[in-house]
Amino acid sequence: MAKPQDLDILEMPFEGLAAYWLSVKKLMDTRKGRAVIDEEMATIGEPYIRHLLDTAFSGMERGLIRRLARAKRETLLGQYHRKIDLMRVVLYAIASGENPRITLVRMDSKFPHPPLSEERAFDMATAMFDAIRPRGVDLNTLLSVDHKLEFDRLVVKLLFFTMYARREGKQSLERFLPYTRSRYFTEGLSLAIDNFEPDFLVNHLEQIRDQTLAETARKMEMALEMALAINAKVPYDDVFRIARAYMP
Repeated sequence: MAKPQDLDILEMPFEGLAAYWLSVKKLMDTRKGRAVIDEEMATIGEPYIRHLLDTAFSGMERGLIRRLARAKRETLLGQYHRKIDLMRVVLYAIASGENPRITLVRMDSKFPHPPLSEERAFDMATAMFDAIRPRGVDLNTLLSVDHKLEFDRLVVKLLFFTMYARREGKQSLERFLPYTRSRYFTEGLSLAIDNFEPDFLVNHLEQIRDQTLAETARKMEMALEMALAINAKVPYDDVFRIARAYMP
């Protein structure tokens, strides 16, 4: 099972998420009090799971816990949708050979206010060309692209990929594939490198986005029901039955 700090509700399978909550149930059955929850919250990084640990075991009324969970779910899914759309914009740009300045304008259109100025975005993306050159540099950090990045960092990294493809050719990006991290971005980048048509690529990625977010919403619902059941001291086998109801 993934360590708490490694959990990622967007990409982890239903089984992995269920296993996490079942492990919490086992710990709470053997150790009384809030110690288990406090220890989990000290290490957990995944925002929705952390939210459930904070609220579902707080003593608040169940209806309020559900309303807060719904609000958190909608907030996170909205952020994930926007970040995946930024990746989709850039993957289309790479596939079509689009001017990076046009790409940045299209990325900025995803925000009520751009996360950073055009000059700043291009300065930081240009600096990445020098940053990746030294031998032994941590490419896993420099080239990682995923939904956990803050918006400004994500925009800069995506702009770098667009600029690199424009200058060096999109096939030159193949050497970066082992470091990009996000399954969504990595798959799209691989297809762009393989010369898939830009319109086909963007439609394909839109379908994957919608399926990924719908599945993530179901995983969030499962996590909420399991957390509430654990707090209510429902037997282990019944908590597992709740999980199985959501599993594909």
